Amino acid sequence: MTDIDVVTLARLQFAATALYHFLFVPLTLGLSVLLGIMESVYFITKRPIWRDLTKFWGVLFGINFAMGVATGLTMEFQFGTNWAYYSHYVGDIFGAPLAIEGLMAFFLEATFVGIFFFGWDRLSRGAHLFVTWMVALGSNLSALWILIANGWMQHPVGATFNFESMRMEVSNFYDVLFNPTAQAKFVHTISAGYVTGSLFVLGVSAFFLLARRNIDFAKRSITVAAAFGLCSSLSVVVLGDESGYTAAESQKMKVAAIEGMWTTEPAPAGFNLVAIPDPQNHQNAFEVKVPWLLGLIATRSTTEQVPGINDLVARNTQYIRDGLKAYSALQTLRKDSTDLEARNTLKKYEYGLGYALLLSKYTNDIPNASDDMITKAAWDTVPDVVPLFWSFRLMVALGFLFIALFATAFWLVVQRRIETSRTFLRLALLCIPLPWVSSELGWFVAEYGRQPWCIDGILPTRLGASSLTTGDMWLSLGGFLILYSTLLVVELYLMVRTIKKGPEDYFGRHTAAVLESAP
Repeated sequence: MTDIDVVTLARLQFAATALYHFLFVPLTLGLSVLLGIMESVYFITKRPIWRDLTKFWGVLFGINFAMGVATGLTMEFQFGTNWAYYSHYVGDIFGAPLAIEGLMAFFLEATFVGIFFFGWDRLSRGAHLFVTWMVALGSNLSALWILIANGWMQHPVGATFNFESMRMEVSNFYDVLFNPTAQAKFVHTISAGYVTGSLFVLGVSAFFLLARRNIDFAKRSITVAAAFGLCSSLSVVVLGDESGYTAAESQKMKVAAIEGMWTTEPAPAGFNLVAIPDPQNHQNAFEVKVPWLLGLIATRSTTEQVPGINDLVARNTQYIRDGLKAYSALQTLRKDSTDLEARNTLKKYEYGLGYALLLSKYTNDIPNASDDMITKAAWDTVPDVVPLFWSFRLMVALGFLFIALFATAFWLVVQRRIETSRTFLRLALLCIPLPWVSSELGWFVAEYGRQPWCIDGILPTRLGASSLTTGDMWLSLGGFLILYSTLLVVELYLMVRTIKKGPEDYFGRHTAAVLESAP
């Protein structure tokens, strides 16, 4: 049984490296599409200012892309180093999307990124536009395959347990690929990336306007960012609703914890707008509800119930008891694989096997676990309600803030007042970090809300870790934090220096002056 301290450190290390890496991913997704839009305008209008807009924002994209690659490559190695049993147990399913991402999407993106930067004077306008959109396609395909892998962890479909190999194996790759949880996460995540890229361009352009530099350059950038950002922020809310619906279908405990919903209400359930969860007493000390809203979001009906935490714990208690039957049958089959009765018992109660493995936290003799142990294991399936409850609401609040911000920017652009609206420009500049805050909160809700599972309902997190020492984990965790923090500082330094120099540093002051008067 793996030392819990090692598991905690392994989780902390992966969380830290993932959160660092995701500082770069959303900006890559957003800027890649914005570059495609800007260059498309250049292709249509033939105006040099749009070519130079694409070049300048492309420099910032390139800096961010390089840092994203540097932080992303090491993450995949952690599955083998820190999560060896997890890799062994589900490698047949989880490894396929990661391999496809590397062989197809990443190489596609990396190849065309090079051509994007060095092909301006070597390719026709149409050919270079194709290259730019291939960069965007590669970025989005990378996200797709990563989220297919992650979506399977949230909602494992298209796979079966093979008691002879003691591993999960693919039974239907189509189901893995078109997993509704993965598809909902993909569209929601890339939309959030588009918001990040749009607000970055909006905020940096606001900096130029506040400094009264590169005014025409900045106004055109804001026009693109405001329109694309408004569409993207609206889609984040709509697609977030879809993501919530799929979670309510497959991860009922996560949804109940996010909503601070302890008891099952008559349909349709109300939404806790504000609450003070009291996990010790399994209730909320205070709550303000919006009637019907949660039921409509989670079930899209007025008749279906949204189960509360207490009822789900009771259900999981029964899952554990059924899983004990599957566990005993598995032990029998490992001694005699021809035992037909044991095969039938395992098949009947296989859904509970992962729940029975939760008892490993309390005993090595799982078949003889006491009722008290079963009750504790059932309550272990409840993630920490308080941080989930507030993280989700802060993320949603930021989403609506982005809609208001981009709608205001779009209105000011249409009214030709963006240059003189200095209060709004200062606000846009200050809001640059907020999409990253929202994205990190989203990942926290998705991953922390899945605990105590590596693979939801199948493999407990504490059983997936490698047999390492705490010393090994502290050493590697410290090394990663130092390395990633250094890369983040380098990224910020290069970004700020590039922005302060402005487009004239790349196109020359004479060219920049011409751009100011360009139509």
